[in-house]
Amino acid sequence: MKSLFVTVIAATALIAQVKTEVPDRETTAKPVTVERIKIHGAALEANLEGNAVDRDVIVYLPASYAKDKKRRYPVVYALHGYSIGAEQWSGEIHTPQTIEGAVARGAAEMIVVLPDSKTVHNGSMYSSSVTTGNFERFVAHDVVAYVDAHYRTIARRGARGLAGHSMGGYGATRIGMKHADVFGAVYIMSPCCLAPMGGGPGNPAFAKAIEAVKTPADSAGLPFGARAQLASAAAWAPNPKNPPLYLDLPVKDGEPQKDVIAKFTANAPLVFIDQYVGDLRRYKAISIDVGDQDGLKAGAGKLHEILDQYGIANSFEIYKGTHTSAVAVRFQNFVLPFFAKNLCFDVDCK
Repeated sequence: MKSLFVTVIAATALIAQVKTEVPDRETTAKPVTVERIKIHGAALEANLEGNAVDRDVIVYLPASYAKDKKRRYPVVYALHGYSIGAEQWSGEIHTPQTIEGAVARGAAEMIVVLPDSKTVHNGSMYSSSVTTGNFERFVAHDVVAYVDAHYRTIARRGARGLAGHSMGGYGATRIGMKHADVFGAVYIMSPCCLAPMGGGPGNPAFAKAIEAVKTPADSAGLPFGARAQLASAAAWAPNPKNPPLYLDLPVKDGEPQKDVIAKFTANAPLVFIDQYVGDLRRYKAISIDVGDQDGLKAGAGKLHEILDQYGIANSFEIYKGTHTSAVAVRFQNFVLPFFAKNLCFDVDCK
């Protein structure tokens, strides 16, 4: 049996997003303004990994923002995947070109925000942990509060959209379920980590390599999947009494650790979704998409099925592509138009 965590995500779900198709540039597109800022994450203070509390965030302001001083805008928060941060994410979805292109193709203008949630082990899982910091609250509270305070937003849940790809798709699913009071529409792209992981001790050499890590810096030399397991353990099985990594692993000395596996399982959205049905009903719209050559297709489809079973309106599309190939095209031609249709552009909206 394959190793616990790698079975779930490492082979396909969290592959570093590198090569993506670039949509044709729209000749009538008007340039947006790009601001690279820092946002203090109160929710991240005192995290045991020493992850930065002041985080990089990229903000894209509409072409009309500087001229129309009284106008306010809805906001889309877009979450990056594992092993990358906001800067690489912007390159892979080809912003600002795709934002400008979406508007040129008819989408209404919005502010777009890309927060950085990369950690010492390459990804926060957008979860809450004393080890990593509470990245769930960082996104849903700290970033939203800062953007509302510093930009001309429509500070209403109906005017806020949440999107994400891969680990960011997991984040959009998790945060979307738990913070329906903050966001009004959700777009989930190729989400990872939705289902509980399998069991078994896994590859002994793989497990041994993870257990040999003595400092956070040591993880930089690990294979992709091994480092991803550390990131998930830090997010889902924190242990403040187990320095220097402050986490527990699902395999120890070749044996599966049932209590740790249970913690991983408890963080699988397909496990806890039944607790948030009422919250999910509050959304004006939920959309899910995934490539036909993506190993995450089954999990995304299952999420769609559960929403359907509960009568929660949602759209689901399997498009032609791999895990990463079409993400920029999808962002321009589907994600932003979805929010243009389903977010509120009235300052008095709820």
